[in-house]
Amino acid sequence: MSQVDSVSVALQTPGQPQPYKELGMQDDEYQRVREILGRRPTSAELAIYSVMWSEHCSYKSSKVHLRQFADKAPQTDILLVGMGENAGVVDVGQGWAVTFKVESHNHPSYVEPYQGAATGVGGIVRDIISMGARPVAVMDSLRFGPADAPDTRRVLDGVVRGIGGYGNSLGLPNIGGEVVFDKSYAANPLVNALCIGVLRHEDIKLAAAPGPGNKVILFGAGTGPDGIGGASVLASATFEEESHKKRPAVQVGDPFMEKLLIECCLELYREDLVVGIQDLGAAGVSCATTELAAAGTGGMIVDLNAVPLRDATLRPEEILMSESQERMMAVVTPALVPRFLEICAKWEIPASVIGEVTDTGRLIMTWHGEVIVDLPPRTAAHDGPVYSRPMSPPPELAALQADSPGRLHRPSNADELRRTVLWLAASPNLASKEWVTSQYDRYVLGNTVLAMPEDSGVLRLDDETGLGIALSLDGNGRYAKLEPYAGAQLALSEAYRNVAVTGARPLAVTNCLNFGSPEDPGVMWEFARAVEGLADACLALGVPVTGGNVSFYNQTGSTPINPTPVIGVLGVHDDVRRRVSMAFAAEGTTLLLLGETRGEFGGSEWAHVVYGQLGGLPPMVDLRAEAALASVMVTGCYEGFFAAAHDLSDGGLSQALVESCLRGGLGCQVTLPGDPFAMLFSESVARAVVAVRPGFEGHVAALCEQAGTPVTRLGMVGGDSLNVALQTAEGAQPLFSIPLQELREAHEQTLPRYAG
Repeated sequence: MSQVDSVSVALQTPGQPQPYKELGMQDDEYQRVREILGRRPTSAELAIYSVMWSEHCSYKSSKVHLRQFADKAPQTDILLVGMGENAGVVDVGQGWAVTFKVESHNHPSYVEPYQGAATGVGGIVRDIISMGARPVAVMDSLRFGPADAPDTRRVLDGVVRGIGGYGNSLGLPNIGGEVVFDKSYAANPLVNALCIGVLRHEDIKLAAAPGPGNKVILFGAGTGPDGIGGASVLASATFEEESHKKRPAVQVGDPFMEKLLIECCLELYREDLVVGIQDLGAAGVSCATTELAAAGTGGMIVDLNAVPLRDATLRPEEILMSESQERMMAVVTPALVPRFLEICAKWEIPASVIGEVTDTGRLIMTWHGEVIVDLPPRTAAHDGPVYSRPMSPPPELAALQADSPGRLHRPSNADELRRTVLWLAASPNLASKEWVTSQYDRYVLGNTVLAMPEDSGVLRLDDETGLGIALSLDGNGRYAKLEPYAGAQLALSEAYRNVAVTGARPLAVTNCLNFGSPEDPGVMWEFARAVEGLADACLALGVPVTGGNVSFYNQTGSTPINPTPVIGVLGVHDDVRRRVSMAFAAEGTTLLLLGETRGEFGGSEWAHVVYGQLGGLPPMVDLRAEAALASVMVTGCYEGFFAAAHDLSDGGLSQALVESCLRGGLGCQVTLPGDPFAMLFSESVARAVVAVRPGFEGHVAALCEQAGTPVTRLGMVGGDSLNVALQTAEGAQPLFSIPLQELREAHEQTLPRYAG
């Protein structure tokens, strides 16, 4: 068909108004579409451009800043696939590669918590499948409003059930993450889901449609009305209370179909039947076709009548915008199509040939014999608008930073210190998350070595050699609110440290950047500073960013969430049998504090829990000290020096001791040098508490001296209480003692009380 035939309706009605604003497009964006096409777009073309140019799909406000991750990338040969594909791929040795990525499903999870969270898991799993990998585990970073807020129970319960219901049904272990409560997330929860996959180097797949004449096959679930404009629309608009009216825009997941889809894809890969593949997530068929065509030979023709539908009344625009779940699109050579369809039938996966690759440089779609789309695919997939948004520090920032927690009353006697330890241990952010993690299967598949509440999730990849990986997912919105450049670096520092204290060498980074509206100059300044900070820190630590996600418009009305960069760090264990747990389980081992403690309380859990205060500056970033500590931990764990290790972060030494004692079932006796308040509750970075096996104290001291890491002897593991003393000129003066049973009751009852 000629172009004249294909757009006859559009040419005949050049002045007819189109609902581009309702689809989220600006006046100048719509005009640009008209300039690209040289005419008024058809309604189907308008649907494609509206979703592909949405903030969620095009990164139009963040691209100019995200380039730093490539420009400042450290020189490393471990990165096999970097940014731009569905997920990054990293070489972990012995011919094995790992692909991992984190993405957001924030707004859908407020509108419909169960399905929003469940389909967030399903979507990130398909990203991993599309790289040619077998998914082996998931993680999640969750943030909710105050634990006692009226709506938090609804959202928390639905999100946790959705993650557990989908992940458990797929048979994937959930090995870690975080659960945070803060008033800034009251009507805008964050649901960031991460998936990890494993593959051999030679099995990597890419999202491209090469080879004119190759067939385009859509396989998986049928296309329905659920999720029309879902993630691409919900994640690209300010969130208001009437968002409950957007329930039909939330996708509906079927994990059992996705499980079949996983196994079907892996068999297709084993027989080398696929030359290009793309999952269908945000923007659905619009995204898959435009991206595959743009990255391949440059053209594609698609018959939308061949798309299997669950609702025969769907119009072409709805088919293109639908974000129905559990769907994939593959490019297959004609001779292999019969075998491809045969394998799909074996797994009871519906599959249809819907099009063909061309070299015309055009994406053409037909409906009932009429051409309804004729556009250059790259203009939709890659050449969308790019904005350099106005930026300026938020007007409240100076006053916030000036409001130092130094004005707050600090515990000044033993009773107050004891009470503060218990308050922190029972606070929603630091309390046991067993109520959450017990709803997830952490050990299915049999390769989980460590899982929540450990510092990192650890997986075995090779039974014979013990090769394995560690992953941690961390963020701190309070730190980023006080200073976004440092806040992003502190999130990276914590995730990097969490991986290292298990004995893994940190290798690579993924991220999910959760911010308010990019149209707010204060939010845009926070975003730019956070990206710059993260890029600089990754360069300093030698860990490349492999990919990630930007989630804007996380706000209710004009009130944005705290800027929340969530950072995932992947590390490698040469032998997971040498990993170290956080549990104090070996009586008589020596406790050492590694790293320097300073009086740093800006954005701390102590100020947040006891006073509800946020102000001052966050802890000082010290990337050199982080790298030094990591070198000590990796060597010490591999050599067997440590019986236990736990990083110090939220809640400081106090919380680390509580968690390690409860995890291992043994108490400890520690003697604090200097100011007991600072020693217990400071959140200075680059610190860990380690339990050293008898006879290895000198080896650890030598390691620390070589690395330049300060060492403080604290005491011993043993007994059934947490005993704390103060070092004085006259010797150790007892301060307080808390039986483990009292600690356990405080630590474990909080979440069931709020969520049950």
